[in-house]
Amino acid sequence: MRLWKRVFGALKDQNSLLKARLVCHLTSGNPDIEKAIIKATSHDESCIDFHNTQCVFSWIRHSDENFQPTLSVISKRLEKTHNWVVALKGLMLMHGVFCCNVSSPHMIGHLPFDLSNFKHGHSESAKNWSFEAFVRSYYDFLEQKSMVLLHFSKQPNNNKTEEHLILQDLVCLHNLQLLLDTLLQIKPRYAAKSNPFVLEAMDCLVVESFDIYSRICDGIMSVLADIYSCGMTETNTMLTILEKATVQGVKLSQYLEFCRQLGVNNASECPKTEQIDETDIQDLEVLIEYTSDESEEMKSLVMDKKMMTKAHESIDSKGGLKAISTNEWDVFDEDDKEPD
Repeated sequence: MRLWKRVFGALKDQNSLLKARLVCHLTSGNPDIEKAIIKATSHDESCIDFHNTQCVFSWIRHSDENFQPTLSVISKRLEKTHNWVVALKGLMLMHGVFCCNVSSPHMIGHLPFDLSNFKHGHSESAKNWSFEAFVRSYYDFLEQKSMVLLHFSKQPNNNKTEEHLILQDLVCLHNLQLLLDTLLQIKPRYAAKSNPFVLEAMDCLVVESFDIYSRICDGIMSVLADIYSCGMTETNTMLTILEKATVQGVKLSQYLEFCRQLGVNNASECPKTEQIDETDIQDLEVLIEYTSDESEEMKSLVMDKKMMTKAHESIDSKGGLKAISTNEWDVFDEDDKEPD
């Protein structure tokens, strides 16, 4: 039975390749892109085609004109599949497209395919439900990530007051925290826990979790530098974000431990996740208390205390708010910066 499934899957992939050549011949499309995507999302349960996957990413980086045909083929492939292997490979491919460091994927918005109700095959089978659940949760994360990227791309910084820019940053931080919440819910169960494709996807998600958490911490550092001159709305929002970031730091550590136990490679190489500095939360709480009493003198004292703390941290480079603290591995995209 298992051999028959492999043969049937290979025949379906071959049939898709033949159709792709015919359609591209009739429409003057790019047959190489479609061929690479079909091979990268094959029914083969024994391996992942990294060569063709990297070819897809290279085409997208090479020219913006290749992005829309690539997205169209991926969408068509995922919309019609009822095979969890094809669906998971397609989602990993889409995840990689988002990470290609080009602007086009940031403008997608809602994904042009829907796997929120994905089912493997055409009949109910308890054996496949753990894979179906993993595909659905992975899709939910990528759908949310796509919307967050669209939101970020529509944030102009020109002709805005400092207060408006801080509010904009706070909204972005809130969206990133919601995205991290969604990611941390992705946990393979039962049969999916030991599957190599699932573990490969979890490798990608571990890297993504560090990236999101580091961006949250980096954003908090930036906003805290100016929050003490803002009003109650911004200060209260910042306090909520700080408190949530503290909780998420703990949850991220627990998530990484879960991934280590599964055997996810990137999780095993991760250093300890550093938590949010409690003094930042305490200072904001004091600021809110005295700002609500309209005590400008006390507000000034809190600001002076914070500036002295930051001056001390600039001398002692080991202080400050960081996502990861290590001498050997830096997960930030840019160099660490101490706030002014």
